[in-house]
Amino acid sequence: MHDMHDAHDVRDRDPELPGRLLVVERDALVPLLRGKPDGDFALPTSACPGWSVRDVLAHCSAALMRVVENRFEEGVFSPESNDRDIAERADWTNARVVDELERGMTEAGPVIAKADGALDGIALGEWVHAGDIREVLGEPGAYAGSGLPDALRLLARLTRERRHVPLHADLDDVDEPLRLGDAAAPRPPARYIGDAATLVRLYAGRSVEGASYELAGVEAGELNIFR
Repeated sequence: MHDMHDAHDVRDRDPELPGRLLVVERDALVPLLRGKPDGDFALPTSACPGWSVRDVLAHCSAALMRVVENRFEEGVFSPESNDRDIAERADWTNARVVDELERGMTEAGPVIAKADGALDGIALGEWVHAGDIREVLGEPGAYAGSGLPDALRLLARLTRERRHVPLHADLDDVDEPLRLGDAAAPRPPARYIGDAATLVRLYAGRSVEGASYELAGVEAGELNIFR
């Protein structure tokens, strides 16, 4: 069982947390990818319709290299920009895409740490996309794994800073309750009971079909932080 301790009351930004989350995921995901045949990279993803596993990885590596190289032109991370990033890597081998992803996950953390929170959401998005990949490949730990405690801390802080819907989560696999969203909002906190991975799925706009959980006081679609 993960021990969040005071994660439900995160007040101060930990500048090292996003980079730590990326490195933990790098150490788990990259070796997994290097052992997969090329056919697995062509599999379609349900979380990102129209994108294959390779496309998601190319998007992830491109986003991280933009951070590393400080390239944030107008329209960056728009659907059109994402499609261009993927197209630019169309002739790359799968191994080269994974190499770039590994470099990005290694080098982006220190840059994010100095950005005063402006880039923290990228680290969470990368971790969620790693869950998308695991799910397609039938691997355990989608939206969970060893990075989960840091991912939950980051999710709690981002939802608070963005004045998201307040929510009190009693997690089956975490010792302490998690409070997300704007505690000062006039509406009473919504309630969630279930496992942490399903909570992440809800906030990431991923499918929760077949999951067992309770959600009251908010519609599932209101929780999506990537809309």
